[in-house]
Amino acid sequence: MKNKLKRINDTTLFWPFMVLLLLLLINAFLTKGFFSIEWKDGRFSGILVDILNRSTYIGIIAIGLTLVISTGGIDISVGSVVAISGAIAAYLIGGELILQGDQQVLVTRTPMGVAITAALLSALILGMWNGFLVSRLRIQPIVATLILMVAGRGIAQLVTNGQIITIYYKPYYFIGNGTFLGIPFSLYILLAVLILVILATRKTALGLFFESIGVNRTASRYSGIQEQRIVFWSYAFCAFCAGVSGLLVSSNVKSADGNNAGDLFELDAILAVVIGGTSLNGGKFNLAGSILGAVIIQTLTTTIYSIGVPPQVNLVIKSIVVFLVSMLQSENFRALFRFGRKSFQMRGAL
Repeated sequence: MKNKLKRINDTTLFWPFMVLLLLLLINAFLTKGFFSIEWKDGRFSGILVDILNRSTYIGIIAIGLTLVISTGGIDISVGSVVAISGAIAAYLIGGELILQGDQQVLVTRTPMGVAITAALLSALILGMWNGFLVSRLRIQPIVATLILMVAGRGIAQLVTNGQIITIYYKPYYFIGNGTFLGIPFSLYILLAVLILVILATRKTALGLFFESIGVNRTASRYSGIQEQRIVFWSYAFCAFCAGVSGLLVSSNVKSADGNNAGDLFELDAILAVVIGGTSLNGGKFNLAGSILGAVIIQTLTTTIYSIGVPPQVNLVIKSIVVFLVSMLQSENFRALFRFGRKSFQMRGAL
């Protein structure tokens, strides 16, 4: 029994799950109606539903970022890609209201399918740019993606002309606000992306290639793994995920803001991956853990707002929680405590 508990304690998801459980217990006592879920207007509604819905923004990005981090890289430009994707979709859809007689008629610049395709294709190209800098030119990942992080925010503002573009086209709202069988449609998108990536990385050798590159890129190359190509497409896919998140965000708020959309998403996504048990040094990764990390971050944010903590304290509390979870997940940290207990027992015996 003791060995079984030890194995559970050493699993990657144990401590993140315990932190999430603790947050839920805190809300059970401090937040009225936190666990209340009701059927309203053909959909499930409640605080828990809102948490899951909003966690999809970071969750989808975290999936792509997990693959990048598994190769030993990092991408801090995903927030800017979110802004660009939402801005392009909003600009192309347009949604201008004009008067025809006594009625207001909506006129769009392009069909919604074209706008979505252009937004996602733009995100993919931006990711390919990052991948080219990292895999071909061998620029440090944090420097390479910092370029797009800064320039991308400017590109988003150029697309929106420095203004907030309001989207009036109602079919577009379904992406981030719609429901299917009463469940937010964004959760289906997250689930679809997660399943596809899990199948690609766990049912084929691709996952082992990612981990091998993260452990030793040079050895992977000499063993026949096309590490440049894998690294290249990992950044492209990460940006694509950020583009999907940009569509969800702009659809949910029914507008595109080149200045604020996706702000600090890169930090939340990195935190979600770390909380989920994927090491920033590369190697083994945990996709389910990254999703769990995204849910923890959104639950923590909701908890802070619900109990009346000033918003400016949000980042401080979030950093403390991430620090504690990271420490609990560290094998060296847990070994230190085990060593400390053994030393104490030895002194007691003497």
